[in-house]
Amino acid sequence: MKLFRVAAGMVALSLSGVGVAQTIDVRIGHQSTVTNTVSGGIVLEKLELLQKHLPKDGKYADTDYNISYSDYTSGPPITNQMIAGRLEFGVMGDYPLITNGAAFQKAGKTETRLIAITGYNLKGTGNGIVVPIDSPVQSLEELKGKQISTPFGSAAWGMTLQVLADKGLSESIQLRDQGPPVGVANIAGGRIDAHADFTPWSEVMEFRGTGRKIFDGSEADIPTFHGTVVRKEFADEHPEVVQGVINATLEAQAWIQEDPMRAAMKVSEWTGIEKEVLYLYLSNGGITTQDASIKPQWVASLKESHALLQRERNVPDLDFERWVDDQFVRKAYEKNGVDYDEQVAEVVTPKANNADLAQAEIWFKDEGVSEYDTIAAMFEARKKAEADGKEINATYVYDHSTGLKLFGKAAFMVENSGGNLVAFMKKADADTYASTNGGSLIAGLGQ
Repeated sequence: MKLFRVAAGMVALSLSGVGVAQTIDVRIGHQSTVTNTVSGGIVLEKLELLQKHLPKDGKYADTDYNISYSDYTSGPPITNQMIAGRLEFGVMGDYPLITNGAAFQKAGKTETRLIAITGYNLKGTGNGIVVPIDSPVQSLEELKGKQISTPFGSAAWGMTLQVLADKGLSESIQLRDQGPPVGVANIAGGRIDAHADFTPWSEVMEFRGTGRKIFDGSEADIPTFHGTVVRKEFADEHPEVVQGVINATLEAQAWIQEDPMRAAMKVSEWTGIEKEVLYLYLSNGGITTQDASIKPQWVASLKESHALLQRERNVPDLDFERWVDDQFVRKAYEKNGVDYDEQVAEVVTPKANNADLAQAEIWFKDEGVSEYDTIAAMFEARKKAEADGKEINATYVYDHSTGLKLFGKAAFMVENSGGNLVAFMKKADADTYASTNGGSLIAGLGQ
């Protein structure tokens, strides 16, 4: 028997001509602690969904799959491993996706293709800039002459570049390269002026009580999303395998939507990210929308971000017409009986989509999540629970201005003239509402 090396892995050919046996590497680089990517990585791995969806008949009847997952804290190292030929697939955020496609096209030997989205937030929440909890800083302008740390090459880095440029602060604030674990630890220790990061680290710091958000990605009004890329040579040789990966991704998204609390608890168990933070993202009305379709808004946003990166960091050209490839996700939706074009047209807007939801929630430690029609009702339930000795994991409300879901403990609350409580992400918005509606700022919920 002779062995031949091919792009997909090691293929063993029978000299007798009786049959063909092959082993195909399916190697995925993902980010388990990045909430928008879990449907393309950690959920696939832990639920063994690829084993269910990879082809096993026809030319794949005698195939063995070498499935492996490599976990990273940001996207750029995944691109490096894909360029080195050590990964077939990568799951990463919007700015890393751009640099991935551009880097491959510049090299000229092979390319990647953007084949699906793993999670998005239309308004851009997920990216955020945080200061230590006791910092006096309330705005980006107050960081003049100071430093913001951020993972260079990440979605948060790109957002920060854009925001500083828009505000004329690019020359006034220094950026330092710092990964999420280090940046989060430095915020907790008060060793950095501010830290910009991607999903879900701003909310992790809020939940832990170590950091306070002074800028939310929604203020830039630039969508944030993560997606899956594949090496083109692999997709050309094994399109059925790529299809299996995307079919599995859709099942992972459906699993999350089916029971968000179960998903939050399991992903927390697998990653160490607090379940309360994950529920903020994965729950109904939460920060992350589970939708794999590649929408025109995402492509338009990527093009604008690419132009920024070319101006600020000399990122190479990227032919979007070649790079964006929705054939696999289109087939996956159609296989599930969903009209792909209708799915593309459906975009979750927090303000509109969350308007009819219960306006507040309490996650009781022993009883699960209870919903309340008003924040005031939830406030009373919390006080009663405390009096009865019931433990509370977290409370959740919605920002009045944007409809985005927040931790109750991180929101600014206003009691208006009618006695109703209204929640805000930003203190400035709360102050404005209070002054124009005869209300007053009150103490937060404490959870």
